[in-house]
Amino acid sequence: MQTLDKIPTSKIQRASKLITTGAKLGVNYLKYYGEKITKTEEEAKSNLDKNNAEDIYDSLKELKGSALKVAQMLSMEKNILPEAYVEKFSLSQFSVPPLSAPLVQKTFRKYFGKNPSEIFDEFDLNSVNAASIGQVHKAKKDGKNLAVKIQYPGVSDSISSDLTMVKPIAIKMFNIRGKDSDQYFKEVENKLLEETDYILELKQSREVAENCKNIPNLLFPEYYPEFSTDRIITMDWMNGVPLSEFSKSNASQENRQKIGQTFWDFYMYQLHILKKVHADPHPGNFLVSENSELIAIDFGCMKNIPMEFYTPYFELSDRSNLNNPEIFQQKLFALEILREDDSAEERAFFSEIFKELLFLFTQPLQDEYFDFSNEKFFQDIADLGQKYAKNTQLKKMNGNRGSKHFIYINRTFFGLYSLMHDIGAKNIEINHYLKYIS
Repeated sequence: MQTLDKIPTSKIQRASKLITTGAKLGVNYLKYYGEKITKTEEEAKSNLDKNNAEDIYDSLKELKGSALKVAQMLSMEKNILPEAYVEKFSLSQFSVPPLSAPLVQKTFRKYFGKNPSEIFDEFDLNSVNAASIGQVHKAKKDGKNLAVKIQYPGVSDSISSDLTMVKPIAIKMFNIRGKDSDQYFKEVENKLLEETDYILELKQSREVAENCKNIPNLLFPEYYPEFSTDRIITMDWMNGVPLSEFSKSNASQENRQKIGQTFWDFYMYQLHILKKVHADPHPGNFLVSENSELIAIDFGCMKNIPMEFYTPYFELSDRSNLNNPEIFQQKLFALEILREDDSAEERAFFSEIFKELLFLFTQPLQDEYFDFSNEKFFQDIADLGQKYAKNTQLKKMNGNRGSKHFIYINRTFFGLYSLMHDIGAKNIEINHYLKYIS
């Protein structure tokens, strides 16, 4: 397997890598225009997407860190990105070149003053999993099988400069402008910085495990502070298959129901009881045991939900509030979707958009049970996304709408819905989590 002996860490090195990638994309577009003469538009566009996705991913996997994390986040947006991008970016969850053995040893000496062989009884210098921010190694200590996650060098230091390079693209893509736009970028930057703090992750992981221990069929590893630092974290090795493999397997509907209900209960309990949620629901963060239990293994990205956001956000899942013009407008102001300086046209336009969006996205919360395997629900989401992507009026208006808290709460729901669909969970009891309130 290819390994990395170094990672570009300086702003100049990382910017140069992205510039080189940009040049490759330019060549891909020249090929595309040429192919349009001899091939159909669909074939030419498919090849363009495939080539661009490959070149972008090849660049990001060498940069790692926040750049690769963005690809990981985008891989969950199945209803927004072309399939070629989703397919390629999904590799960022499991399959990227790991650090070489000498670089792993160097990292241990930096944070522990010792080689891993001096700390553990056994330590495999070959990574078993490499993702966006860190890679995992198997180890043994006092008869226990352990997983040791090592953060890539320079990840934390490069977050701010990476986002500065990405910012102009994001502003153009999402039509963000205005003096308040920095709050969105700061929210993402702060969360990414938190994900690089393994001492914080260890603390958050233990808290979630303790608070959710009453939910059946849900397992967590034990964490070991004595073998952890702010850039290395050690936990129990958990045996199981990745959630993505379980979703594609020939698992029985009974086991799919079991995993799906556990997954849903886990998230609803966090949202409504803890007011703090694991805001990174992608399949790389979960395993399924041989007894069809859900194993949660990564809590680097946790989002606190302030009551001033929680209350209006979930009040709008109530159809009576959604259909009451006065209450609906009050909640939109509370959530910063509508603003005092909006024109009458802007108020009417954004009220209509968000009513349609909320009506669809809160559909699973309306009944006692919901079928997440329902293809129509997810096709409706895709269709709505395409509808607003092509909306010329929306492109003319200021796109930075809503509280900064929307970024990770919406990401949580998008990821949750997507994984529930992949699992094939039917007849999920929506308020089942209430049974576990102690």
